[in-house]
Order: sequence, then C-alpha cells, then structure tokens
Amino acid sequence: MSSWQKIYQKILDLPLSLLVKTNSIPSDPVADLELDLERPIVYILPFSSNTDLMTLRRSTQELGLPDPLTPLEINGQLYTRYVYIASGPSVFGTNGDLPPESIELFTALLEQHKQDSKLDVQVVPASILWGRKPGKEDNHRPILRPLNGPEKFFTILGHGRDCMVRLSPAVSLRYMADHHGTDDSIANKLARVARIHFSRQQLAASGPKLPDRQVLFNRLLASKAIEKVVAEEAAARDVPVEKVRKEAIDMMEEIAADFSYSLIKNGERFLGWLWNKLYQGLNIHNAQRVRRLAQDGHEIVYVPCHRSHMDYLLLSYVLYREGLVPPHIAAGINLNFFPAGPIFRRGGAFFIRRSFKGNRLYSTVFREYLAELFAKGYSVEYFSEGGRSRTGRLLPAKTGMLSMTIQAMLRGLNRPVTLVPVYIGYEHVMEVATYAKELRGKRKEKENVGQVLRTLRKLRNLGQGYVNFGEPIPLNHYLNEHVPEWHKDIDPIEPQRPNWLNPVVNDLAVKMMTHINDAAATNALTLCGLALLSSRQRALSREELEQQMDCYLQLMRNVPYSDQFTMPDADAKAMVEHAIEMDKFVVERDSLGEMVSLNRQQAILMTYYRNNIIHLFALPSLIANIVIQHQSLSVKAIQDQVADLYPFLKAELFLRFDESELAEVVESQIEELARQRLILRDGDTVSLNNSRIGPLHLLARTITETLQRYAIALTLLRSEPQLMKSDLEQQSQMMAQRLSRLHGINAPEFFDKGVFATLVKTLRSEGYLNEECHAVSQPVEHLAELLAALVSPEVKLTIQAVMNREERLEDTDADA
Repeated sequence: MSSWQKIYQKILDLPLSLLVKTNSIPSDPVADLELDLERPIVYILPFSSNTDLMTLRRSTQELGLPDPLTPLEINGQLYTRYVYIASGPSVFGTNGDLPPESIELFTALLEQHKQDSKLDVQVVPASILWGRKPGKEDNHRPILRPLNGPEKFFTILGHGRDCMVRLSPAVSLRYMADHHGTDDSIANKLARVARIHFSRQQLAASGPKLPDRQVLFNRLLASKAIEKVVAEEAAARDVPVEKVRKEAIDMMEEIAADFSYSLIKNGERFLGWLWNKLYQGLNIHNAQRVRRLAQDGHEIVYVPCHRSHMDYLLLSYVLYREGLVPPHIAAGINLNFFPAGPIFRRGGAFFIRRSFKGNRLYSTVFREYLAELFAKGYSVEYFSEGGRSRTGRLLPAKTGMLSMTIQAMLRGLNRPVTLVPVYIGYEHVMEVATYAKELRGKRKEKENVGQVLRTLRKLRNLGQGYVNFGEPIPLNHYLNEHVPEWHKDIDPIEPQRPNWLNPVVNDLAVKMMTHINDAAATNALTLCGLALLSSRQRALSREELEQQMDCYLQLMRNVPYSDQFTMPDADAKAMVEHAIEMDKFVVERDSLGEMVSLNRQQAILMTYYRNNIIHLFALPSLIANIVIQHQSLSVKAIQDQVADLYPFLKAELFLRFDESELAEVVESQIEELARQRLILRDGDTVSLNNSRIGPLHLLARTITETLQRYAIALTLLRSEPQLMKSDLEQQSQMMAQRLSRLHGINAPEFFDKGVFATLVKTLRSEGYLNEECHAVSQPVEHLAELLAALVSPEVKLTIQAVMNREERLEDTDADA
C-alpha cells in the first residue's frame, strides 16, 4: 500500500465515523460462520473502494475480527489481507475485470498452500450495502452496481445510517488448492463465483424490484385463469364483462400490498426504539439458516406461530435487522382499518378474507396474486394457525394458504420453495388478559383505532422476546419424496387440485407445526409458571421454586427435547429473581422465608405462558405420573404405557418423536430422572424415591389435566360405545366444564372443544373407533383402565358422579 493511500484512508476515516452507522451481519460471525481465528483470514470485496474498505475495517474491529489493513504474514512473507474482484469505477466508466494485484495475491496464496500442506487461509466474502432500496421493475440497472466518487458521496449522505456490512461463510483456500489446483486460472474462477455470490446477497437484502401497482393489476387481469373466470362469471350472472373485471380490480385493491422501502427503513428505526422501550432484549436464533436459503435463491415462506398482533412487526423487524428483505404478509381483513391498514399494506401486508367459500372470482384473484408473489421472488409470511392462539398452545394448522402455496408450485416455479417455521415467544403477551375473557365467553372485540390506543396506553416493560427459526422444510424435496410424480400435474394456467394434494397438505401441516414446537424458547416466566401451576395451592416457597426450576433446567440440558429449542443460560436462582421482577407473582415473607404464589386471576393468565412450552415436558411428566401411581414397576411397563398414550399427546401437542424411537426416548428420560434422584432404579425396576417426592409430584402434574380430559372421553366411550362423534365431543366438553368448577382447574383449554375434537380424531386414527365412529370395545376398555389408574380417586369419583347424574336425567326424560 502506498504512503499516499495510507494518508487518504486516515483522512477518509473521520467523516465516515461521523456519517456512517453500520449494521454488521451476522452479529457473531465467529459462531455463525464458524470462523477459526487461529487460521489466516483474507477479506474479498466486490469492488475496489477505500470507503468500503474503511467501513469494513470499523465493522471488523467491533466484531473482534482481524483488521483488513493489517498485513497477513505467512511463512515470513507479508500479504495484504483484502482483495477486490473488480476495479473501482470512475466518472468515466467501470472496469469489471479482476485487478492484476488481486490475481497476484490469489496466485501467491495458492502457491503457499502448495508448499505448506498445513496452511489453510479462510477467504471471507464481505459486501458493504449502502441502502437496500429494491428499485422499480421499469429500472433495468443491474442489482449489484459499483458507485463512482460523486455517487458514493451522495449515497453516504443519504444512506450512511443505513449501511450493512454483510460477512458470508469462508471459502477454504486449502480446499480450492486440493480440489482445483493452484494455476493462474483459479483466481478468475473464484472471482466469477464471488460475483454471483455478491449479486445474490444484494437480492436477498433488498428483494426483487417492485412493480407499479397498476401494471401489476393489468398483468393479473391478463392472466388466463382470471380472464376465464371473469368471462364465466359474466355469462352466469348475465352482466357485462367489464363489470366483472371492475369487481376483480376492486378485489385486487383490497388484497394487494403496496410495499414501501422508505416506510420499512423508517419503521425499522421506530421499531428499534419501541423494542428497546418495551423489551429487555430480543433473542434471535438460527437466522443464519434463513440467510443461507435466501443466498441460494430459495423462495422462502415464513410460517410463524401466532401469539400476538406484535408478531407481524417483530418478525419483519428481525428479518430486516438480519440483512433480509421483510416478507409480504398475509393479514386478516379485520386489520384493514384506518390508519393501521394503509400502514400495514405499505409494510408488505396483503389482506385476506376469512372465507373464500362461494366466491370463485375472489378465490381466483387471490390465488393469482399469491402465484405472482412467488413467481417474482418475494418472500411470503402467513400464520398457519389462522388466528392468534387464545390458550398459548399451538393450534392445528389451517391448510388453505399451504394448499395454495403448493398449487403455485404446480404452475411451474423456477426456484425451490422452502417453508421456514418460526417460533415467536414473549415473557408478556399484551393481549393475554383479553384472551382469558374471550375464553370465558366474552365476544371478540373487532379491531379498531380505539383498541390500538388502549393497548398502547398499557405498554410497559414486557421482559424478553424470542424469535427462533426452526428447521426449514424444502417443499420440492418433500414432494419428490412423497409424490414422485407431482411434476406431471404442473399446469401454467389452471390451478390444479390433484388427488394427492389434500393428504400431502395435511401431513405437511403437521410437520410444519411440529417444527415450530421443536424450536420453542423457554424462559424464566414460562418455567416459573409451569412450576407454580403444578402446585395444588399455586404457591411454593422460594427454595422449592428454585429447586423445581433446577429440575427443569437439568432435564432440558441433559435430555434435550430437540436440537432446535433454546433455554436460558442463567441458573435457577437468577431465573426466579428475574421472573419475580416481572411483577406477575405474589411474593410474601414470613418467619420461614419467602413464598411465591399466584392469585386466581394471575393463575388463569399464567396458563397461557405455561402452555407455550408444555410439550417440552409432556413425556417426563407422563413418566412421573406412571411411577407415582404404580410406585414400583419395570422399565418395559413404563414404555408400554407411554406408547399407548403417546399418539394422543403427539397429536395434541405436536410432539416430534416417532413411535419407533419412543422406547429409546423413554429410557433416556428415566435415566435422567434417576440421575436427579427423583426416582430410584434397580436394574429394570423403577420405584419412588420418597425423599424427592415433592419435585416428582410437581413434574407429574404438568399433564395431569390432559390425562383427566382423556379419562373423561374414555369413560364416556366405555359407558356408551354407540355414542356418536359429535355427542362424544359435546358431552366430554360439558363434563370437563363441570370438573373444572368442582376441582378448581383454571386452565381455559381444559374444556376447549378443539382439544376434544383432536382427541376424537386420534381415537379414530388409532383404531379405538370404527368406521361408524363407535367404540371398539377391547382397545377402549384397555385405554380406559390405563387412564383410570393415572387420575386421582377424587377426579374419578367426580367423573362417575356426573355420568350417573346424566343417566338419571335421561331416565327421567324417558319416563316423562
């Protein structure tokens, strides 16, 4: 580097430090990119630019990476630590060739690898993006374009506070030398690959170019599918074609997003302030897998769980901060009210009616719009549960949007489509009190400005927020595996509904929801709520609470539910302290110490947070139940009982384990419970450890209410084998309501009709009900006996008493 260039860089550093604020992606490159700081690192940039180089330098210093201006020493030789793949532009033009000094550096480094078999230089692609405006479709300038001096000056003035430094996974020069040789042509090959990489990176950050809204509508109207439906509707209703076409345009106006980069950019600043004001921190995990998919050109469909209206804002904010373009979001038409509707629309929301039934024109227009989004490469987000969960549990998926996604693939998309399940969690959900009222029968309030203002007034410290990106589901691979001939159904005009579509969509929906639950985030509040709600009096001494929290932490650490879920790094004592600071518990002190408890209202609200993570502890809780009720039994007996009940838990809680691996999972859970001394194990015999019966009871009560619900339905079935499906669901729900009042069960989902519908569906799929949905006597008898042994005598008596009363009432009616 010349002395003049060093002076120029020092002069340049001062204005850049004042005008430029960088967002480095990823924030922890050593972990996310698996960089080895003990091995040499060289940075590769798309264009020769001192501005970009100095911006990269500032970013690497903040991230703890090697300074690109510090020479790299290898075997006594000094090399520059950065390389460009194209010469910098000037006002007179651009030279896109690989600079001679870059060729020399690559050649010299490859020669060093040839001489030193242990050497492995990491080449880290680094791009500096000044603003992320996608531009318009009628602008044909290339996505990745170098800026000359004046252009760069004005860009820094306009977008210096919106600068992103994006680092990518390193390329191993050892691998290149071993597999591709060390001749001069390798440098040019590496440069060509890097150019494609940087172009894709720019596209992933800014997204495809945006269409003019009217041009988009004209393009949709010209589609064969809409033309056909418009003509058929006009003929069927005996009205002019123009009138039906006008209706179609009105539907497009109602549906279509009007994406605005300026709103996204300014919204990011506002939301950054908002999250810092409302939350103590946002925890984001596995974002690197989404960046990799975007980089590889996948059509990404985000499918998050739905806890709160905050989900829309939070996920878009997180994706933008992680260097990705916010998705187009399917939002309920109920959110299209002033002023929220226009803001959401410009933030990428497209609006969808609750039902398409009986409106062929609307369904066709919507399907064509969705297909257009996929065809143009916009990422899409929809909440597969169909609405916000009122109980905190994951709801069965509504399959309409998923079905339309696959139908869009049957139009012949050129890119692979991948579902990305997203788990969103909070330590405080701002609507949770409203959910509790709705579950008690209060009518859902329609969204409006007044509701928004009332909500904003209540906003305060909401604790931590969590966004965990689950294991992606590549749809092309899934279809190839389950429907090898699916390509034969591709039709570029008409939406196809082949015979395989419904069963495949249903199976895919379960897999999608299971992947969401796999990525669950536990936190201090959910775990404390789990422990306190498991206590009969909803109260524990602080020491007991910390002991139970430690039990949960050890279970998660030593027998992790999946490799996707996350848990806090803090110990039990610190977590209890944090949960108490959230001001959701009653803390009282007496001569023996502190008591932590929940009043009735808090207990009802806390079930929501417990239900977010109940699936993580379902199996150890079931094992604890079995051991407590039987006191001593063999491992094989435990495995058999778990196997009988597991299909129902799996269907209700979207558990991840296949029946084939269940015995091994149960064995590992038993080992961990024995290690914690919660149970005793002597060879193949498992028994109670009376000295640790307290924590074991609390663990067992995690799913006690679930087992009670099953016992209700099976007792009914055993008593009335010919009971119709609808009657079984209705009577089970009524009995559960009575049981909840008599035994003080505060969980709103205990008598939710949806969970009984899932139970009855599983009874049929598992062979407990025949084709007419009547009980199959022997399996039902066996399962009823198993459940009767796992619920308390008081609950059994209550169920029997309610059934006897119903029988007496029926006899009275018959006599009358």
